[in-house]
Amino acid sequence: MNRFFKIFFALLLVIIIIAVYLNYPKLNIITGFAAKNVCSCLFEAGRDPENVQSGDNNFNPVKYAKTKIDAEKQTVTATVLGLKPRTAVLIEGFGCTLLPEEIETVEKISLRPKRTMLNTDLPYPYGNLQPLDTVFSEINYEKLNTALKDVFDRDEVSGSTRAVVVLYKDHLIAEAYGEQFSKDTKLLGWSMTKSITGTILGILEKQEIVTRDQNRLFRTWEKDERAVITLNNLIQMNSSLEWEEDYSKISDVTRMLFLEEDMTKAQLYKPLLDEPGMIWNYSSGTSNLLSGFIRNQFATHQEYLDFWYTELIDKIGMDSMTLEADLAGNYVGSSYSWATARDWAKFGQLYLRRGNWNGEQVIDSSWVDYTATPVEGSNGEYGAHFWLNAGGKYPDVPRDLFSANGFQGQHVFIIPSRDLVVVRFGLTEDPVFDVNLFLKEILDAIAEPVPFN
Repeated sequence: MNRFFKIFFALLLVIIIIAVYLNYPKLNIITGFAAKNVCSCLFEAGRDPENVQSGDNNFNPVKYAKTKIDAEKQTVTATVLGLKPRTAVLIEGFGCTLLPEEIETVEKISLRPKRTMLNTDLPYPYGNLQPLDTVFSEINYEKLNTALKDVFDRDEVSGSTRAVVVLYKDHLIAEAYGEQFSKDTKLLGWSMTKSITGTILGILEKQEIVTRDQNRLFRTWEKDERAVITLNNLIQMNSSLEWEEDYSKISDVTRMLFLEEDMTKAQLYKPLLDEPGMIWNYSSGTSNLLSGFIRNQFATHQEYLDFWYTELIDKIGMDSMTLEADLAGNYVGSSYSWATARDWAKFGQLYLRRGNWNGEQVIDSSWVDYTATPVEGSNGEYGAHFWLNAGGKYPDVPRDLFSANGFQGQHVFIIPSRDLVVVRFGLTEDPVFDVNLFLKEILDAIAEPVPFN
């Protein structure tokens, strides 16, 4: 019997050693995510760290990470059983940045993006004064309020919905927030940041700095087969460059977000798998590659940092927004941007009004059309750094819907045919969070426009 137990425990020890060996590299993802997320939620958004741990970080395997906060140094360090410590630090003007392994401090980036807050004396959404108290006869307000109540009731157990904002005909008609969240809480857009990146390229095209059909985009591509890749290929995610977007292991995307100091180069050296335009492949590496391409359009890094704010974010009054940067000082155009739900709704309003912001054309209307045009191979679900309903993914929602989407169910929905912008922030995504039902209930509260004959 003793011999049996010795063999059993020896085999168990071998299994444990193998499991640790195989999973040890993944700890970089776990501790990196935990440190970065707590740092941003705490120091950038002013959230309660206990609420972050029990909510944002409470999923497998991130929930096993333990975090240590240094309020004086504005850092957060995460470990799993004391292993793989990763530290994130707040850098003023850039939010939180994840530091390289085994490093707990870093020289702060010297440059800062310059903000030009307009403080427009207009009601929300075109300004920051109180929204106009307007009543629309075609809206059943009782039904609308029930729709918002329903979404929070359905998520009551998990508390996953944090914010809902609804704009109709340039007016705020409804909003609701979960416990510990309000109209002033900054929320992480995750991949909604990609739509911000795409919009910056639309502005550059409007200013005749770039064209979407240009190629030879990077010096390192000029003498090889990647020279033919166009800007359009990158914006539509069909460059055919190699990329693995898998968050469950050490892959291209997790290596980029949790190990790279300059994320704009993560896909720069990847080979072509096919002729550009032949493979549609959703890629966070592409969005950060585009952030690097945008940087190359300016003579100085300061100009690059300022442009995103002066020409878009501050111009439309998204005063709460912060774009987070990597250690090289480049905006993480795939994943890291923070703003209130109301400010995210302003972004949707810009697209609802076909690029016009209170009389100023920020992006051409043709860019909005381009954004909402399906890319071949995406089943009608993707356009130019925006998601679409052209293929009918949401059967009870108009096909002209397009949206900025992010991890864990962050959404800015734009529905031109119904003159509507709907914002939702939470911790669960479709199908756990039923997007079709959510939007259907809101749409059912607003009478459809009568066709003009």
